[in-house]
Amino acid sequence: MTEQHSTPAPAPAEQPRRSWFARHKILTTIGVVVLVAVVGGAMGGGDDDAPTTASTAVPADAAPGEADAPADPAPAEPEAPAEQPAAGVGTPVRDGKFEFTVTSVEPGVARVGDDLFGEDAQGQFLLVHLRVTNIGDEAQMFDGSSQKLLDTAGRTHSADTAAAIYVGDSNSFLNQINPGNSVDGTVVFDIPADAAPASLELHDSAFSGGVSVALG
Repeated sequence: MTEQHSTPAPAPAEQPRRSWFARHKILTTIGVVVLVAVVGGAMGGGDDDAPTTASTAVPADAAPGEADAPADPAPAEPEAPAEQPAAGVGTPVRDGKFEFTVTSVEPGVARVGDDLFGEDAQGQFLLVHLRVTNIGDEAQMFDGSSQKLLDTAGRTHSADTAAAIYVGDSNSFLNQINPGNSVDGTVVFDIPADAAPASLELHDSAFSGGVSVALG
């Protein structure tokens, strides 16, 4: 009896092993995309320094062409009112409870009074004749010493109440005037012989603001 030997079956061919990239196609694709994005960003990064143009916001409800319209010009400043000239001789002016009207000015007087009773001027007497009316509702004292005279050199002169005593009916020394009444009086100033009067500053009392009357 003949012994039979069996031939072993050939081993199956070994399948070639696929690479890691082949086995992970999705991850590879994502990696490629990320790499391209990084490289592209690096190459285009210089655009960050490019100058940008400022844009003006336009309201949504702006009318067509309104965005390009020039801004309204600033309103012109109002002009200062012209300074009003001071009142002159013959013009009534008011300060406090008194209304004053200078009726005339008499400069260059060397002496007031008479030969027996009087006073000589240090320089020259200037006599201011005026009417004083009480426009208030109670009595007010008119006092010549509250009045001032300004000359063209900018000097201020006080009234000479002692000399005014020798002027007949001067009515300028502590004269009480009732409401509605008027008094005609004279205020005397002793000023330098070469002084030129410019204006009067009239007051209803020593503490009032005063009102100016031009004499030039």
